[in-house]
Amino acid sequence: MGVPQQGRGGGPATIPERDLAIDLARFFCLAIVVVGHTMMVSPVLHPDGTVTSENTLGNQRWFEPVAWVLQVMPLFFVAGGITGLGSWQRLSARGGSAFDFIQARMLRLIRPAAVLLAVMFAGLWTARLAGVDPEVIQLLTAGAGMPLWFLAAYLAAQLNLPLLARLHSRAPRLTFAGLAGLVVTVDCLRGMLPLLAYANMIFLWCAVQQLGFIMADGRLPDLGRSALAGIIVASNLALGLLVALGLYPGNMLVNLNPPNLALLFLGISQAAALQLFRPALTRVAAVGWVRKVLAVAGRRAMTVYLWHLPLLAAMSGLLLLSGFPQPAGGTAAWWWGRPLVLAAVVVLLLPVLALFGRLEERPTSSGHVRGRPAAAVVTAAVVVFVPVSDAALNGLTPGLLGGGAACFALATLLLGRVPAPAPAVAEAPVACNGVPKRRRPQALRRS
Repeated sequence: MGVPQQGRGGGPATIPERDLAIDLARFFCLAIVVVGHTMMVSPVLHPDGTVTSENTLGNQRWFEPVAWVLQVMPLFFVAGGITGLGSWQRLSARGGSAFDFIQARMLRLIRPAAVLLAVMFAGLWTARLAGVDPEVIQLLTAGAGMPLWFLAAYLAAQLNLPLLARLHSRAPRLTFAGLAGLVVTVDCLRGMLPLLAYANMIFLWCAVQQLGFIMADGRLPDLGRSALAGIIVASNLALGLLVALGLYPGNMLVNLNPPNLALLFLGISQAAALQLFRPALTRVAAVGWVRKVLAVAGRRAMTVYLWHLPLLAAMSGLLLLSGFPQPAGGTAAWWWGRPLVLAAVVVLLLPVLALFGRLEERPTSSGHVRGRPAAAVVTAAVVVFVPVSDAALNGLTPGLLGGGAACFALATLLLGRVPAPAPAVAEAPVACNGVPKRRRPQALRRS
């Protein structure tokens, strides 16, 4: 089933409800991130009592070329562009507005984040009252708060999606080129204005999201396998040239925060690879048990992403404070222990998913309740981005955890509940951006 839309050639097309290949790609990305983080976090207690954290995996020279392949964050945003555009098209075909879309997207993302911040705030202040060294608490806070940058970047990209979809439908190449040009401009000026580099948290990830639009509207799928393979080779060669010239680091973890043009080339390569292997991914995802796993994981993906690193940091901190003997990071014993650490994180995630996983599901209301006023939606967005921006620029602190939890809770109250779909339409041809061209009213139905 899909929502009718007008294809590029003028014929009818449909907007699929789910794309199994994209679901599998997103699950793969999430698994890579969780596994990668278990191999990076390595707190160290020094003889003088100070505590530091080492990125064991990231400090390995051999890992740089591996990270070139396994830096999957661009693929997250490509997939988000595909699914987000489909959601926007279906909503707009039912008469929904951009503010309805933003309201739904924000609620889906900030409700689980609000609970996470509140639990972290309560837990860390309890530890501080219990006499835990403030230095240890700050280290745990900084490490556990790392996933929040993704929340900020993904929110920024998704909240701009309706506008970017309209621009894409009118001038797809110009829109993508404009965003890429802004990325390059920020990279050129970041030496003189270091804080300006964080503007690419918006420009870069919106540009990568546009690659998802290009895949969704049929432009990339029209290319043959040879052309897709050529795009993969060309984008990696261009990226390699930028690294060889010394313009960007070869370590894709370094290029991630703040993001830069290197990740855009990586995103182009990953989008082409996703399209190239899409038939194979679809066949794998269609297997019964795989499809069931993807259905469950898809409904809880943001909860897993937000909670896995705080749980890992808390577990590592408790082991450190307990005096439990731990091998030095990077030693053979440390590497052999990583599967146990991963298994422990998965076990800890299970009760968290049971308790808080439902917060991620799309909330609906009975009857045809109108969406929140535009002013409330805009105010909620500002309220959310104030603590998130502070954390991105100055780092996360226990106090900011509490303030962030309060801001996220306030934003949730401002947004209310997602309204039920607008009255269905009998015929609603839409353009690539999902803007209805004409509508034929139909009797009102309750959802």
